[in-house]
Amino acid sequence: MTRPTETEQDPDTAWLARVMHIAFFLLLGASLARFLLRHPWEDRSPWIVALSGALASLYLLGPVVGTRAAPRRIAWLSTVVAVWILLVVLAPSFAWCAVPLFYTGLRTLPARAALGLVTLLTAFVVFAQVQLAHGGWDPNLIVAPPAVAAIATGVFVYSDRQAARQRALIDDLIRTRRELAAIERREGTLAERQRLSMEIHDTLAQGLSSQQMLLQAADRTWDGDPDTARRHVRTAESIAERNLAEARRFVHDLAPADLAEGGGLEEALRGLAARESTAFRVDGSAVPLPERVQSALLRIAQGALANIREHAGADSAALTLTYLDDQVVLDIADDGRGFDPVDRPGGVRGHGLPAMRVRAQQLGGTLTVESTPGEGTVLSAAIPLPSTPTHPRPPSVPPAHPPSNPPFQES
Repeated sequence: MTRPTETEQDPDTAWLARVMHIAFFLLLGASLARFLLRHPWEDRSPWIVALSGALASLYLLGPVVGTRAAPRRIAWLSTVVAVWILLVVLAPSFAWCAVPLFYTGLRTLPARAALGLVTLLTAFVVFAQVQLAHGGWDPNLIVAPPAVAAIATGVFVYSDRQAARQRALIDDLIRTRRELAAIERREGTLAERQRLSMEIHDTLAQGLSSQQMLLQAADRTWDGDPDTARRHVRTAESIAERNLAEARRFVHDLAPADLAEGGGLEEALRGLAARESTAFRVDGSAVPLPERVQSALLRIAQGALANIREHAGADSAALTLTYLDDQVVLDIADDGRGFDPVDRPGGVRGHGLPAMRVRAQQLGGTLTVESTPGEGTVLSAAIPLPSTPTHPRPPSVPPAHPPSNPPFQES
């Protein structure tokens, strides 16, 4: 078991070390005082005083040589034990200084070496107690020192193992926290990539696709109908201008350009419908919507109209924004060629519809698609209003099937 270095000690270990140091010097001082009181100055007294001073000085060097079982630490401990043994042989009163030495040996040496040192120290304590009894027999003289040594060793080993388990647990917690932080960073990166991919698909990619179609149309009609060709070019120029605004928004991470111009979601949808020659209507009493909801609904409308323009072959389409008591619903209907949801589960076509569904789900809402081949398509996005719980999710309003003519008059 690897024990922490002096600078790595936890507060409890450092506190225990200070207690043991204080106890050692108290026992050493008490033992010297007892000897001097019981034995007035004798021939061995100078040796006892000198060895006591030497033992105190050596013990003070303990923190300097560290706590690991390095060669200098073992040499220091061996010297301390040798000086203590000399003291015990000359004056048995110093025997109980062995208790702090138990702790020092157990903390410094490997398990087997530490147990050997504890056994040696205990033997000398028994020897000292017998000497102090002056030949009188007392079972406690034989039993008490090993019992004290066993208790001290058991407490230390238990505490050391508990500290090791605690350090392992803390290391595991730190490692787990770092792994969770790394996972969160990766998930954040993936989420941001997904967000940017949806933003680019719903704005720049669709705008570039529209420009391509308009420029191709202008090229086909340039010789026969220059006015129509120029009109296509001007429309492509307008789309390019809006794409430039969107690109700048990406750099500054602002709201959608239509929303940033002011007027809120209704004005943004009305402007989008006008550019796409699409009918637009608002039902219900308008309520303030969070910016995230406005942005999501506008992006869904842009994506749906782009799909209609590129894939549906529709003669007309319509947007309806409906405010209900507990949700806001956006319906996009077209009279195009439609498709079979059974053949295309969930109505998934390309990247656009999955991106719209993700936008709705991120706000606790739903996206439903109803379509029949030859009868058009209705897409409905329902987002719960902030003042109402988002679970369970409220059902969306069933959309009406689109007629052959534009189903709504533009407001």
